[in-house]
Amino acid sequence: MVQTAAERGKATRQRLFEAAVALIGEAGWSGVSTRMVAERAGVAPGVVHYHFASVTDLLVAASVSFARDLVDQLAAGLAEQRDLGGGLDWLLDRLGAYTGTDPASLLVAETYLASSRVPALRAELHAIMADFRRAVVSWLRSCGHAGDAEAAAVLLAAVVDGLVLHRALDPGLDLTALAGPLRAMLRAEPEDEA
Repeated sequence: MVQTAAERGKATRQRLFEAAVALIGEAGWSGVSTRMVAERAGVAPGVVHYHFASVTDLLVAASVSFARDLVDQLAAGLAEQRDLGGGLDWLLDRLGAYTGTDPASLLVAETYLASSRVPALRAELHAIMADFRRAVVSWLRSCGHAGDAEAAAVLLAAVVDGLVLHRALDPGLDLTALAGPLRAMLRAEPEDEA
């Protein structure tokens, strides 16, 4: 089957994305060059600049696409959980796949760090997190969470990020042991007013 020019272009962009995603985790955001991406993707360096104005533009596009997919998968899986405790257990189990030093964890850590220097990346990550928080708010409310669901969603998003970072420092960290304290923080009943 003969590919059209548009199909070839899409396939090339996908190879560039995959190469960039792998290299960000391996070399660090600032360590990735056009030549490295081109070599990994099996294309000439000029092809990178044909598709992207700069290597930074490619890194932003690739990392944002990866982060969006990752967060959307977490949000969709959480939405399938019918109760708060079961959902938190599911989330902690899912986070157990991320060691903090695996390729996905490294990519996300590098992307967060780069977002402090790349405003377009920061804006894209903000939008992804805002969508995730909205999904968590919806899930919390569907589970009967009677407290401040917006604040709880921010907390849960930060816990997700923080646990992955902590796993890099403490690979033996047992995430399942955190289920009780996490449930207590996000209990379904509002706190008694003092």
